[in-house]
Order: sequence, then C-alpha cells, then structure tokens
Amino acid sequence: MARILISMPDDFLDKVDGIANDEQRTRSELVREALRNYIKRSRIANPQKAVDNAKILDELLD
Repeated sequence: MARILISMPDDFLDKVDGIANDEQRTRSELVREALRNYIKRSRIANPQKAVDNAKILDELLD
C-alpha cells in the first residue's frame, strides 16, 4: 500500500482524530472512507449535488 503525506491545520486534524477515536478506528481508515465517499459523490450525474454534499460533510466536520 502506498503512503502519502498531506498537510492540514492542527484544529482540523484534532477533529479528524476525535472522530476516528470515537469510532475506534485509525486516522487512515477514516480518511480512506471519506475519500471513497467523495469519489462516489463526485461521479453523480448532477455536479451541483456533489458540491452540496461536500458542503454538508464540511459542516459536519466544523
């Protein structure tokens, strides 16, 4: 499996880690699932729907 390096603000990473901890899984598992969901949504016939869904996900992480 390939490894990647990404940068994100500390407060955002704290939220990601909090969710991963609450769900008893690793940060990597959570990020992989989020990206899978993003890819699925980006293939929606209605691109505006994908944008709306991304905003909802962003609000949930805020």
